[in-house]
Amino acid sequence: MTDSTKTDPSMLDAAELMSRDELEALQLSRLQDTVAYAYDRVPLYKRKFDEVGVHPSDLLELADLAKFPYTTKEDLRQEYPFGMFAVPQNEVVRIHASSGTTGRPTVVGYTQNDLDVWASLVARSMRASGVRPGMKVHVAYGYGLFTGGLGAHYGAEALGTTVIPMSGGQTEKQIQLIQDFKPDAIMCTPTYLLTIMDAMIHRGIDPRATSLKFAVCGAEPWTEEMRHELEQGLDLDACDIYGLSEVMGPGVAGESVETKDGNHIWEDHFRPEIIDPFDHTTVLPDGHKGELVFTTLTKEALPIIRYRTKDLSSLLPGTARPSMRRMSRISGRSDDMIILRGVNMFPSQIEEIALRIPVFSPHFQLELTRSGRMDEMTIHIEPRENTTAEERSAAALALKSQIKIHVGSSCTIDVVTPGSLERSNGKLRRIYDNRPRV
Repeated sequence: MTDSTKTDPSMLDAAELMSRDELEALQLSRLQDTVAYAYDRVPLYKRKFDEVGVHPSDLLELADLAKFPYTTKEDLRQEYPFGMFAVPQNEVVRIHASSGTTGRPTVVGYTQNDLDVWASLVARSMRASGVRPGMKVHVAYGYGLFTGGLGAHYGAEALGTTVIPMSGGQTEKQIQLIQDFKPDAIMCTPTYLLTIMDAMIHRGIDPRATSLKFAVCGAEPWTEEMRHELEQGLDLDACDIYGLSEVMGPGVAGESVETKDGNHIWEDHFRPEIIDPFDHTTVLPDGHKGELVFTTLTKEALPIIRYRTKDLSSLLPGTARPSMRRMSRISGRSDDMIILRGVNMFPSQIEEIALRIPVFSPHFQLELTRSGRMDEMTIHIEPRENTTAEERSAAALALKSQIKIHVGSSCTIDVVTPGSLERSNGKLRRIYDNRPRV
């Protein structure tokens, strides 16, 4: 990191300079307003609050938020398409939606003020990650109903950068534009940035010789090992950005290039909690890992009260932004957890272990099958180029042993031909569950 990436305090938003006491006073005021606003305007919230016998007037301090019921993705699906909106249709200026691959999509709406706040928070996140006004930013998140592309786009414009709206896919064209337009920063998923880097190598292009200095990556969990792979391979600083469409989109939290120690949550707009994902009545203290829950504090079209994200993290003290708490790197999702013969594991654990073995690349897939009554897991993983058969065989044994030691489950390692596994054009699918449904 160069001195140019250090943040000048004069560039920070006023909320980033607040004391913790000032911030929590702002949170309480905005939280009280939001809970009352949602109760008055969204029938689902009036029904849910009444069912458990809680009223907005019961929220007298921040801890009282725990009295209120959660919102889930299923709530949004049941209210499809516009039942969660708190404003008339003519005040909704944009609609986004999830892919809906596992059911009805979740639909989110934005007023003009919502869009302005969203853009400002993405800009804040990008600035924290080292991007500065006047830079060129290559956006390789998908555009459309997915919030990533347009969220990054308008945030980059709000920061004062020149935006290259490439969208996802067309990897060869991505490379051409990076070479020709010479962007300073790229925004995309970490696995797609890896795909771009690998494609450059196969074309005989040195990824370290491009103009890219910063990568702002999100939309999927990634490890410190993946960060190291990207930073070393592309000679840039790579930082995380966190968000989800139901809460806003990207920019709910952002990582500082100065510390690279987890995303600071922009707590002037969101109130985070950590709950026990298996005993959801328990709110965990800071420092304990569990499921991340968010309440929006300024959303107009779609206020969200205690939204269960399914993302597993913990809340930590702020560092680069001392008053704003950090969330530890997402270790997985409670609904992506693999239970294999009684052992709980996440794809990120496999990635972390595999990338400690120099022979292996970050390209892998987990296949779950059932033989008789026994579940089995096969890890299909690519070796790096120019490794020998003997090295690959030894690495497979080492990976199998390390997974048994650190995760506690046996598996089969299938070392496949380099380049043979599916590459990411956005969010990468890691788990292929081929076990018979019961």
